[in-house]
Amino acid sequence: MKYNEIYHFHHPYHKLKFENSEIPFKCDGCKEVGIGSRYKCSTNTLCDYDLHMQCALPSPTFFHPFYRKCNFQFMSHPPGETARYCNACEKDVNGFVYHCRSCGYDLHPCCAKLPMVVEEGEVKLYLYRKVRSWCHHCGRKGGSWSYRSKCKSYTVHVACVREMLVENWHHVYTNSISISMQSSVHRSKGRMKNRCCDIAAFALQIVISAILGDPTPIISAIVASLISTS
Repeated sequence: MKYNEIYHFHHPYHKLKFENSEIPFKCDGCKEVGIGSRYKCSTNTLCDYDLHMQCALPSPTFFHPFYRKCNFQFMSHPPGETARYCNACEKDVNGFVYHCRSCGYDLHPCCAKLPMVVEEGEVKLYLYRKVRSWCHHCGRKGGSWSYRSKCKSYTVHVACVREMLVENWHHVYTNSISISMQSSVHRSKGRMKNRCCDIAAFALQIVISAILGDPTPIISAIVASLISTS
């Protein structure tokens, strides 16, 4: 459910307003990157406070089909003094997190809400905790959660998509307008010449969308950038 304005315990003195942004931002909740839909401080521009939708409207408790015996609880900061990592993307947990006290598992809020199945036309992708397929980005098996196409011809680690985003962060941030124009040209000229590339582009778009938190169509521009530089 989406609300136009909310109050949040992590930023209690000012209202947060829902908006879409084509400029990358850092979520002040989970400390991860975001693009598109967000809740931003609408009272004081000096706050520069932003939250992913998943961080702005968390569930107190959360159950995930990959961990059927776990009861994840939302926390504003990782428990304990030991460094922790997200069991979905294998990246550090530095802020908001879903944590299971009994098993010790942790999930970033956006990773926790990754869709189990995504479908667009004839292309269908499934989220796996572990797969034996090679990741098309890093060439390795295992590791973090992965999306694999129904035809099993394309697999990508959630962690690899995060790495690509970090590697291309400056490029995306400084060239978002030109990238968007280029991606439109690419689509119009049909440069995705085969089905594998179509699946790859769609897979990246879906995973990026889920990781960053329900972004706007600027994601298509990011996909074009990542494919051209990966």
